[in-house]
Amino acid sequence: MSETGGVRPEAGGVREVKSAARTVELLEVLAARGDRPARLQELADELGVPRSSMYALLQTLITRGWVRTDVTGSLYGIGIHALLTGTSYLDSDPCVRVVRPYLDEASQALGETIHMGRLDGRGVAYLATRESHEYLRTISRVGRRLPAHVGALGKALLAERPDAELPEGPYEALTPNTRTTRESLLEDLTEVRARGYSIDREEGVLGIVGFGFALRYDSPAQDAISCSVPVVRLTPEHEAQIVAVMREIRGKIEAVAPAAGGAAQWR
Repeated sequence: MSETGGVRPEAGGVREVKSAARTVELLEVLAARGDRPARLQELADELGVPRSSMYALLQTLITRGWVRTDVTGSLYGIGIHALLTGTSYLDSDPCVRVVRPYLDEASQALGETIHMGRLDGRGVAYLATRESHEYLRTISRVGRRLPAHVGALGKALLAERPDAELPEGPYEALTPNTRTTRESLLEDLTEVRARGYSIDREEGVLGIVGFGFALRYDSPAQDAISCSVPVVRLTPEHEAQIVAVMREIRGKIEAVAPAAGGAAQWR
């Protein structure tokens, strides 16, 4: 088979198209770099392909808007078509449409930042955010991805799954408070199940505490909502208010979310 168009067998008899896999891997690498553009040789080395093949692939994606380059043609980043496709995903998802107005309700009731996220492998992708007017963030989380073990959203969803599915550690540490061992995370997930919601005490971002609630319109839950609040504004009374409001919001969402026999069930 040719280097750019070959196929190889995969488990279950499904064959992977090598050129398509390489294109996806390239886009994922560029997306993960964020505001750090890459050079041709960096991309060729990271994906383990010849420089000439990488250059040809980049030029194809540039002409189609999936990759962009600077005026010198030496730096590469993710293109605008990735944004357009991501926006289409959010607009077409029935669960996101259902949840959005309830995020507004929670934000208005609590005055804090409210998120919706979805489990994506070992991470959580942020699908919707309502920012607090009480404090400023430098960037919106929508479209970004964090490891599931570090945040309230991810821990709420991990607790919906058997412990056997939890990978061996050590896990990446984002702050000194991140749980980096399987044993400590398992202890935390046991508490999440008993409590009914997760708590992230500066494990993902220093200075921020999060409260996460799995949305059980799927089994196991794929989506969750959370409330994030600065440590300096979190009192026992405010924490109790957050838990009460978010529990109520979760109940409202689960009562109206698309049933299994309704909209298309994606996998």
